[in-house]
Amino acid sequence: MDATHIRLNRRGFLRGLGAAVAIPAMESLRPLSAAPVVAGRAVTASGAPLRMAYLYLPNGVNVEKWRPEGTGTEFKFGESTSVLEPYRGDLQVVKGLAQLNAAAGPDGAGDHARSSATFLTGVRARKTAGADIKLGMSVDQMAARYLQHETRFPSLELSCDGVRKSGSCDSGYSCAYQFNISWKSETQPVAPESNPRLVFERFFGSGGEQERKESLARRREEQRSVLDFVLEDAKAMQKELGRNDQQKLDEYLTGVRDVERRIEMAEKVGPVPDPGVAAPPEGIPGNYQEHIRLMFDMLVLAFKTDSTRVATYLLAHEGSNRSFNEIGVAGGHHELSHHAGSQAKLEKIAKIDRFYLQQLTYFLDRMKGEQDIDGQSLLHNSMIVWGSGIGDGNKHNHNDLPVIVAGNAGGKFTTGRHLDVGEDVPMTNLYLRMLEEMGMPEARVGDSTGILKGV
Repeated sequence: MDATHIRLNRRGFLRGLGAAVAIPAMESLRPLSAAPVVAGRAVTASGAPLRMAYLYLPNGVNVEKWRPEGTGTEFKFGESTSVLEPYRGDLQVVKGLAQLNAAAGPDGAGDHARSSATFLTGVRARKTAGADIKLGMSVDQMAARYLQHETRFPSLELSCDGVRKSGSCDSGYSCAYQFNISWKSETQPVAPESNPRLVFERFFGSGGEQERKESLARRREEQRSVLDFVLEDAKAMQKELGRNDQQKLDEYLTGVRDVERRIEMAEKVGPVPDPGVAAPPEGIPGNYQEHIRLMFDMLVLAFKTDSTRVATYLLAHEGSNRSFNEIGVAGGHHELSHHAGSQAKLEKIAKIDRFYLQQLTYFLDRMKGEQDIDGQSLLHNSMIVWGSGIGDGNKHNHNDLPVIVAGNAGGKFTTGRHLDVGEDVPMTNLYLRMLEEMGMPEARVGDSTGILKGV
């Protein structure tokens, strides 16, 4: 094996001035005797990386149209969830999970803040709008700490909302609870990134923050792609690859460029002005669906290149009153969720539920279409939790939550079914199971009572 082969194999990046493009695994860049496995923690039985992601949507759902009929493998998707039919064999709809520490109790109002705060921690948030916030470490950060030396980024936190770390947002609860689902410690939320450009630069820029800014400014001035700066390395790598890997590299770089172009378009067009609302930062797409999907695309790139194996994505903060005129739904989501039995409002909620699930199908399709190092799909080698901390937005209940678990965990999860786990089972029991599959058995996550073995 020549020196160039060894250099590219160990590095895993295409480098250039101010740019570092991580590449997916390539068979051609391994010694012929090496098995297609990944060393270290959080791997599947076949040796591929095992990933986990937690995706959050706000305000609960129209339960009647969301919940499937029947249980086991012969279930029928509900009206809202029917968009998931093509992915039936890749997921489980789970009934009976709860986050009871989000319930009112002596704390009174503030269900939205408690819902997002509790979702990944299972811990009751201290009711305060001041600096003395207190919650608990979230499951994603437990995994990130365990895997901190395995990947370039221990974890990735995404959102389609701005970051708020202070102030009062919901009945005396700090905004930190409502705009963050990832917590590094009981007093330290991990702020998600909502700007696609900043996520892109984090992945593909090189050096410190200032160097990445200068690189971006240079690319904009010269109207060049980040790929232009790694062209020499890309050409050198192509010489080392077999025909299949050459095609794989071309497809990957084309995908990176497509994401880059869409970000550039968002920066040129900008968001649609909303009277009375402060303008979002440059780079935030004006179309909500495009924003969601851009972030999903970068999450796929992160998993594909094994840049991280742990991610969270807050599609919208709890209590969000976003309108959905693009799908013919007038009125804000939060206001509609307090439907008081109105069939007109319930129909609109169902349309919003379906919209969000269509975004999930986009992500599942991307994950299923990407081949992993072991020949399986990225989706097969992942554990994806999709859900909300509220069941029915009108009742503000925190049991029988709408939860979907997608991915096979490398073959360890039984997919293709509607699973009823019982009544008021702590959602954190599911998280214990996921940590166990990551190779990290934990004694407890928040209010967990034991590992949920039936998933």
